[in-house]
This record gives sequence, structure tokens and C-alpha cells, in this order.
Amino acid sequence: MLRGKRKNRVSTPKRNLITFSNPESIISEQFRTLRTNIHFLTEGKKSIILITSPGSHEGKTTTTANLAVSMAQQKEKVLLVDANLREPAIHFIFKKENTVGLTEVLSGKIRLEEAIIPTDIGSLAILTSGQMASHPAELIGSDSLYKVLQQALGEYDFILVDSPPILDVTDTKLLAHKSDGVILVISQGKTEIEKAVEAKKALEFAKVNLFGVILYDM
Repeated sequence: MLRGKRKNRVSTPKRNLITFSNPESIISEQFRTLRTNIHFLTEGKKSIILITSPGSHEGKTTTTANLAVSMAQQKEKVLLVDANLREPAIHFIFKKENTVGLTEVLSGKIRLEEAIIPTDIGSLAILTSGQMASHPAELIGSDSLYKVLQQALGEYDFILVDSPPILDVTDTKLLAHKSDGVILVISQGKTEIEKAVEAKKALEFAKVNLFGVILYDM
């Protein structure tokens, strides 16, 4: 679905967001193509989309963040949710505080609207992971998460969920069943073919709607 080329690093206010720092680049255009493909797949309906990868550090979070920015730049109302409660990174990319977030919402300590952080990029908002949870799988598998995502869907056109790697923990399969579709990110030169096939089989076995695969090379 997407293949980017390596670029020299650019000093920007937000880390790894080429769709924000260089919207006219080839990679940014590829994210716009990806956004268009998603529109066809969702038939223009409000949707919850999960982005995962076979293992860690394979470009999943950077891809999710750039896709969210690309969508927001085209007037979509987007909520980017960091559901990787074990190794969160969205707040680093956008340089936001992570004192409260999804963990606190699911634990009933704070309301969803109080935890959402607006950005200066179109209609993009962020829900960070919050404080490290002692029982992340229980929070992710709870009915509360489904209710939170459905509540958010009432206010946003798309909910993009950055999840843990599919082969690392059970959280991702639990998240996938609360989503309308899943995108699998594999990294050129890093993801082993066997791991990519295993990840695809894991998603198919979980009977989720696999939208497609992104080849990450940035």
C-alpha cells in the first residue's frame, strides 16, 4: 500500500512527521494515496483503524502518526490513540505530556474529553497512553475500551489506533476486535519474511478485517 524512500533528516518541531514538515514530498504524497485507499475501503464511513507490525521498531508508530497528519490536513477530524500501554511513543513524536491518557480514562479516573489533547495540525487530536499500567491486557480487553472508542467515533471521522506489535503480546488481538480494520506495517530490510507471514496468519486467525500491508522504508 505504501512505500517511501529514505530522506535526509529535517529539524522540525515534531519528530518524524514528514507529512507535517514536508507536505510536498514524495513520501507525503504516498500517505495521501494511502488515505484515499482507506476511504475506498471504509466507503466513507466513520471508522476505527488499528495499525500494527510483527515486531518492535519497524515503523508502525511513525506510519500511524504520519497517516493521522495526512488525514487531518485534508479536513478529516482524526483522533490518534496510543494504545501501546507497554511502550508508548506517540507523545514523543508530537512532544506532548503523557501524565494522563488512555490508562486513566479506562480506569475511570478521568473523562475521555478531559484526556484528549488538541494539536495545531488541522482537526487532529491525540489521546496518549497515560501512565504505565500494571495490567495492560486487562484494560485493553475490557468493555470500557470499546465504549471509549465508540464514544470517540461520535466526535471524529477516523480513530487511528497505534497498537503493540502483533507477535509480542495479546493486546493487539484484543484491540483488533474493537476496530473496523487493521493495517500491518513491515519494515524493508528489518522485518524477516517469516515474521511478516506469521503476523499475517495471526491476524487472519483472529478473524479481523485486514485492510492491507504497508512497506515501511523511511
